[in-house]
Amino acid sequence: NILQKFNCLPPSIEPTATGHIIEQIEIIKEILDNGYAYVKNGSVYFDVIKFNETHDYGKLSGRQLEDMIANTRELTAQSEKKNAQDFALWKKAEPQHIMRWPSPWGDGFPGWHLECTAMSTKYLGEQFDIHGGGMDLKFPHHECEIAQSEASNGKNPVNYWLHANMLTLNGKKMSKSDGNNIFPAQIFTGDSPFLTKGFSPAVARFFVMQAHYRSVLDFSNEALLASEKGFSRLMEAVGLMDSLKASRSTSIDIAGWKQACYDAMNDDFNSPILIAQLFEAVKFIHHIKDGSAQVSESDLEDFKQSVRAFVFDILGLEDVTAAAEANTDKLNGALELLIQLRKEARANKDFATSDQIRDELQKLGIQLKDGREGTTYTISG
Repeated sequence: NILQKFNCLPPSIEPTATGHIIEQIEIIKEILDNGYAYVKNGSVYFDVIKFNETHDYGKLSGRQLEDMIANTRELTAQSEKKNAQDFALWKKAEPQHIMRWPSPWGDGFPGWHLECTAMSTKYLGEQFDIHGGGMDLKFPHHECEIAQSEASNGKNPVNYWLHANMLTLNGKKMSKSDGNNIFPAQIFTGDSPFLTKGFSPAVARFFVMQAHYRSVLDFSNEALLASEKGFSRLMEAVGLMDSLKASRSTSIDIAGWKQACYDAMNDDFNSPILIAQLFEAVKFIHHIKDGSAQVSESDLEDFKQSVRAFVFDILGLEDVTAAAEANTDKLNGALELLIQLRKEARANKDFATSDQIRDELQKLGIQLKDGREGTTYTISG
């Protein structure tokens, strides 16, 4: 799948909202019992003003409830609510509504925010460290998640909120209706009017991490080409490390460089600063290689391990050059096996199998050539 191509680890569990209706109903019961919700005509609403008397609704987004109330227009569609700011925990299903489940308040379906609280509480506990999501979800979605948790179990659910910013395309907001959009698979194939060629998933990942996750990232062909050059420089230098020779002493500040890398990641996962430090490491590698800098054996080992840790383990990059070489070795091994099988088929006068191997390989762009020294092959494309 696409996430695996980007070298992302799969989640341990992928729960669905519809698989956790019972848990959502139980949380609503707790919120009602604690006095922070009310039932109206088969629906259940969260009482934001009542909640704000003892809690701080708006603390994540920095919004003041008084300002929200002052800027709210009265809408007839909200007549069921006590306050315009209240949000649905459970909505009564009209007869034509397809998704519906039985509940103590009648047939209906959960509100938008409730599913996240139910599933995170079940699998991560009442309190957990990190919650991700887009910046557009900070209010009201994540604000309401906090309120639901505090109203049901009295605990602030999340220690750290990581809100990612938007991805634009050629300086404009992505929009499918305007044709200003691109799919991840098109990045790899280059099959897009916005790209002149395809790019490896590793290059695309490297491009994304050259911007801080809280910053707007503008996607363009030129930006990917620049990232590809930088990525190649980095991987070329990493490939040189095993050939570096140690000296008796060290003339560059390896410890300071290493600390700067940790400082970057400790600064709200500042990947652009870490990447800048990795290009400082590229300079170090070339200076050590040409003899203009010296590193002791222990410092060199520490340096090499640290570079690999930050490049491969922390940033999660993959050396596509090494991967391509490994794939080439596998292909060569497979072809040698097919050539041997074809040779045995010919020796047994099984020319049908022999010709099939030759013809099928030819369709794949692999040309076999028989000669005195044996069978050789050329790969086109």
